[in-house]
Amino acid sequence: MARYRAAMDIGGTFTDFVVVDDEAGETITTKVSTTPADPARGVLDGLSQLIDDPRELGFAVHGTTVGLNAFLERKGTRVLLISTAGLRDTYSIARHDRKELYTLRYHKPERIVPRHDTYEVIERLRSDGVVDTPLDESSLQPVIDAVRRDGIEAVAVCLVHAYAHPAHELAVREVLARECPGLSVTLSHEIAREWREYERASTAVLNAYVAPPVERYLRNLEEALAERSVPATLHVMQSNGGITSAATARDQPIQTLLSGPVGGTIGGAALSRATDRPNLLCIDMGGTSFDLSLIIDGRPTVSTETELEGLPVLMSLVDIHTIGAGGGSIAWLEAGGLRVGPQSAGAEPGPACYGRGGTEPTVTDANLFLGRLVAASFMGGRMSLDHDAAARALHGVAGQVGLDDEAFAEGMLSIVNANMADAMRTITVKQGIDPRGYSLVAFGGAGPLHAAWLATELDIAEVIIPWSPGVFSAWGMLQTDMRHDVVRTFYAPLAEVEAATVGDVYRDLQAEGAEKLHDEGVGDEDHYFALTADMRYVGQEYFVNVSVNGSGVDLGVLDVAFHDAHHVRYGHSTPGAPVEFVNLRLTAFGRIASGTTPFQPPTGIPEPLATGSAVFAGERHETPLYDRGVLPAGTELGGPAIIGEEGSTTVVPPGFGATVDQYGNLVLARSDR
Repeated sequence: MARYRAAMDIGGTFTDFVVVDDEAGETITTKVSTTPADPARGVLDGLSQLIDDPRELGFAVHGTTVGLNAFLERKGTRVLLISTAGLRDTYSIARHDRKELYTLRYHKPERIVPRHDTYEVIERLRSDGVVDTPLDESSLQPVIDAVRRDGIEAVAVCLVHAYAHPAHELAVREVLARECPGLSVTLSHEIAREWREYERASTAVLNAYVAPPVERYLRNLEEALAERSVPATLHVMQSNGGITSAATARDQPIQTLLSGPVGGTIGGAALSRATDRPNLLCIDMGGTSFDLSLIIDGRPTVSTETELEGLPVLMSLVDIHTIGAGGGSIAWLEAGGLRVGPQSAGAEPGPACYGRGGTEPTVTDANLFLGRLVAASFMGGRMSLDHDAAARALHGVAGQVGLDDEAFAEGMLSIVNANMADAMRTITVKQGIDPRGYSLVAFGGAGPLHAAWLATELDIAEVIIPWSPGVFSAWGMLQTDMRHDVVRTFYAPLAEVEAATVGDVYRDLQAEGAEKLHDEGVGDEDHYFALTADMRYVGQEYFVNVSVNGSGVDLGVLDVAFHDAHHVRYGHSTPGAPVEFVNLRLTAFGRIASGTTPFQPPTGIPEPLATGSAVFAGERHETPLYDRGVLPAGTELGGPAIIGEEGSTTVVPPGFGATVDQYGNLVLARSDR
């Protein structure tokens, strides 16, 4: 029987690992430096440190940012887009709405596929499936010639009404597979089976754009694991909060775009259930980015569509808001003013204090210089920090703004904290949510360093630092199940449809979802399903997603549920007004034998390891340093205090206190509350 279960999360600076030893009943964690040139090498290095015999690895799940980075850095492959004759410009024209209404120099987001790489194919299916114009295979010859001539790796196909009638898209793939072996072909109906041609084309293009780099990366990693005799199937975290096999992820790489950050949100949901705290605001601050998400009533918020740099994407995904703010964020000057981020020192060279050649001041350098990071305990003592290098980097910019080094360092942290607090308001206050009713869950390597200040900014009463916060996103990947989302466009007025008709569609969707789970090796006994419907008032453009009772479709109950959901989402509703369906959705889950992740309560005496000097609000304080690994449940500490552990450091500033709860979480609160 396999002994180990492992989760691996590649970040911009570090790759995080959580390995559960089921035989010993313990959990092992570590971090290794990310290897940007070959991310798989960092994964293999970390696994070799934690598992002596790779043949005993029975379950492996992986979060990757390869696809997201390829998109953000515009390093994906060149894509050709095939559309129905007469609709070539649909993707280029996009929508006529302006996202920034008062920006005088507004420009539409740049499309991934330029117009000259968009081709037409002669065909047309009507909305009812009747063939208006048969597919003319010879009209694909210009595409085939371009693929052969230019070495094109990927093609996206988006034909009109293919979301309901995909026969012509499937035929196009057959022709391309025959004429261009090895070509990656994305069909829009397999990626986004929903109406709206532009959004469907945009999603298909994005999938095709990141497909070759994601396919190569996952294939290389699978082969490397196989060479080491690892028996486990490699799984990948999806943007929707579930996991899937690497083989499936290669077919739909768009599902991996947010696979790293989503792990933290799923971990937050598990923490919510364990601690009986239904509403959490989760923040994940790593070396490069700051990711935010909400847990409401014990569940992560999930959307059916989003935008990435202004380009629409139709897929189910956990709502995550990201800004460029992390430990590696660089301080720089613009028009005499100080800015922090979004530029990052990344993993190479990293902050100046890493001693790898970095010379620009970063957030990590500022924390170290102010005494809030302890060089001796960083990364469990496996990585040394250069205080003098950090001081030199800070001093070089501090003089340019007329500040002494300490004031400059605190100013840097105030700016990055303000940026992060504003992002937190974006997903709470600006959405009509009062953050004061939430607990703040801070994780990532740098999250616990800044959590107390962020809670103060939003007047949040309680901060929770989970155990091993530096690898919390990886831990979250072990807390979820297989997941596949299927959708059927169902455009019909609620008053004119029969409940039995709706039920028939859901039965078809359930059969489709069950087949996907069977393909993943999940038996019937481990299947469970969630049903929802996209509904709107007649005449509206936008819709609201409403939960459907799985025991049977009751249209009257659905009508009431829609009005209630609309009021919650938009602050108003019109009961009695005509309502219509837009899409019917089903989520198919498959339970996996991941089991629980054991936690070993620390035992020890909560005495400081040492006392150092740290700066808070312009004043130096003698500050005790504690080892979190020996703080038992019930420990109470007053600020200022610094609590170190492998992978992260928690700062308890003056005016705050910290308590260790029964689950090993550090709970921070203001002393005067």
